[in-house]
Amino acid sequence: MKRRELLKGGSLALGGLLLTPFSAKANIFKEEFGGKKAKNIIFMVSDGMSSGTLHMADLYSRRKLGRPSHWISLYEENLVQRGVMDMASASSVVTDSAAASSSWGGGQRVNNGSLNIGLNGEEHLPILQKFKKAGKKVGLVTTVPVTHATPAGFSVYTKSRNSQEEIASMYSDLSFDVIMGGGHKYFDAAQRKDKKDMYSVFRNKGYSVARNKAEMNAAPQNKPLIATFDEDGLPYAADRNSSSFMKNNIPTLAEMTSRAISQMKDHKNGFVMQVEAGKVDWAAHGNDISALLYDQLAFDDAVKTAMDFAQKDGNTLVVLTSDHGNANPGLIYGKKVNDNFDRIQQFSQTNEWILQGLNPTDSVSTIKNRIAQANAGILITEDQAKEIQSYYAKAKMEDGVYNPRHLPFKLLSQIQQEHTSVGWISMDHSADYTELAMYGPGSEKMKSFMKNTDMHTFLLKAAEVENKF
Repeated sequence: MKRRELLKGGSLALGGLLLTPFSAKANIFKEEFGGKKAKNIIFMVSDGMSSGTLHMADLYSRRKLGRPSHWISLYEENLVQRGVMDMASASSVVTDSAAASSSWGGGQRVNNGSLNIGLNGEEHLPILQKFKKAGKKVGLVTTVPVTHATPAGFSVYTKSRNSQEEIASMYSDLSFDVIMGGGHKYFDAAQRKDKKDMYSVFRNKGYSVARNKAEMNAAPQNKPLIATFDEDGLPYAADRNSSSFMKNNIPTLAEMTSRAISQMKDHKNGFVMQVEAGKVDWAAHGNDISALLYDQLAFDDAVKTAMDFAQKDGNTLVVLTSDHGNANPGLIYGKKVNDNFDRIQQFSQTNEWILQGLNPTDSVSTIKNRIAQANAGILITEDQAKEIQSYYAKAKMEDGVYNPRHLPFKLLSQIQQEHTSVGWISMDHSADYTELAMYGPGSEKMKSFMKNTDMHTFLLKAAEVENKF
């Protein structure tokens, strides 16, 4: 059959996967969603997700669960528009999370490290404040502190992303409807520099306060909700899954997403929420493969939660993306790559758990046993264990974001590579164009290539909210 005749049929079969030509696909979305307003928007960010992270999570899901990841299944089933996004900041082609989220939140590129503050000090009103002023309910859900860069970029403006106590105070004046994640220490009077009890401030403004999963589920639907489930970031999914206490007390990202949707879905003017898998980024900074994969898969479960609601609701725009790449992990060719990658299915803990649990006085055998316990019986050599041991004696120091103890995350990942076939190019952000997918009203207008700042106006237009604030 000739290529032209194939295209007349509207689709092309390639390797068992049905590919719809771009024009036909655009028509499908135009017919389904064209002219409809997005009453609700769920903007989902896997922070620091390189393309290799998305692809390895899909491979893992296919090989262990016998199905594609929920994200990739949206591509297979031709349910979403797909593109890429240029995420550069004003100061660098390699962005940080603050500038990245600000480009969406405030619609302008700002310098790395700042939140919606322009190059001349101008303050750009963040998008969730605009939607709140337009009468919608708004929410933030994350696995890192709720005051961290990505949720803050949708919510506030300040010169430094590091002013998290100040950001916690700012939140109390915004009348947001749902704020859920980590970051207890930024609200707790005993840990704040100003000794201000931010929970009392929120309660006095009519909020329910939750500190665990049971309290989250018991919170009334008719009151705004703030919930912080841990001191800083939430536990990695792999470590949470191995602890009955954590599973009983700390919700998954999907559970938080479901609770936030139920909290806001009946509002007559709709809702807008940001959902972030923030610790995907932290895992990439640590070259921590079990942390990375299991948190990406936890995000994937949240994607299913959002899509199940959106497909039933019919008036919800779901956006899936990342703010930047990080460490660009991937599988390396070799005879044992299949078996090595499958070994990760049996990893019960993260490298964070391994290294944070070691002490300077621990023996070489203790180090070897702890790694074997966490990594499906992997046996490292005596010399490798001694090299890890040397870091705890302060003979060596390893830099890295979210590594205040200078623990040997890079070294451990290099040792694991022989057993996992996973390689990393760095321990920091990269300038990759990020993955972008959309479902729902407005998605038919998505371009295959977008500049990050265009997202701000795109979301407002999809919801038919005037950009007048």
